[in-house]
Amino acid sequence: MQKDIKSFRDLHIWHKGIELVKDISKETQNFPKQEIYGLTNQIRRAAISIPSNIAEGYIRQHRTGFRHFLSVALGSLAELETQIVI
Repeated sequence: MQKDIKSFRDLHIWHKGIELVKDISKETQNFPKQEIYGLTNQIRRAAISIPSNIAEGYIRQHRTGFRHFLSVALGSLAELETQIVI
């Protein structure tokens, strides 16, 4: 971990994840209302999982733990991409 980064909030990748969540939230507002508890919910949850896992991994302050949570975040990103294709 870099010395000038004191919190997960200092991570550029966390900020990009937050931007993604905002974009997904905005885009899914236009989805059909019958999807609110289906695909819309799944897409939003997958997007939220990305910066959440980055933050959780960073806060553990161990490189192996951080790598694990980054891997989980990548899994959520793949899940999100798949759901968008659907």
